Amino acid sequence: MADTQQVDAKAERKVARLAKQISAFSKEHGGAEGQLAYVGERGTRIVLVGEDGGWGDLMAPTYEIAEKAVEKSGITVHEEFDGEFAAKVRTGPYEWTRMAGIQVGGPSNG
Repeated sequence: MADTQQVDAKAERKVARLAKQISAFSKEHGGAEGQLAYVGERGTRIVLVGEDGGWGDLMAPTYEIAEKAVEKSGITVHEEFDGEFAAKVRTGPYEWTRMAGIQVGGPSNG
């Protein structure tokens, strides 16, 4: 019984920590929405998009912890990262370089 209580207490601390980070992101960006993406053994990725187009992500050890954290933070959660939600993301020069560097201006094969 004590082991279960320790696991539950640890999970609740993680939920609280993630919810605090999500809330801080939301406050900094004029509000936020999110999407949860299970990534296997690594856990669940919490993708955040601010009202100003800023974006970021956090990792939760389990899908359940991610769900509880976004619920506790009060943000809107989308089932998928597409359509209007994806269109809210604003990227800058760094992202364009990273995403298309090889095709646009990265190393050549010659």
